Amino acid sequence: MAQPVNMADIMALSIPERIILVEEIWDSIAAEQEAMPLTPEQLAEIDQRIDEWEASPKIGASWEEVKARIQGRR
Repeated sequence: MAQPVNMADIMALSIPERIILVEEIWDSIAAEQEAMPLTPEQLAEIDQRIDEWEASPKIGASWEEVKARIQGRR
């Protein structure tokens, strides 16, 4: 049985330590992807987006463009 999480202990960590903790938790979730399969609706949405992109790959924006737009709003 897992031990309960003590939020006071987590909050006592420095921000860099908490970031590392979150990364470790995320990595442990990613390692067990099959535990959370996508729903048929999610798979259909992914397929639709891929089809749209393949039909018109120039639509949309690169990550660099999106990031620049977001940072420009600040």
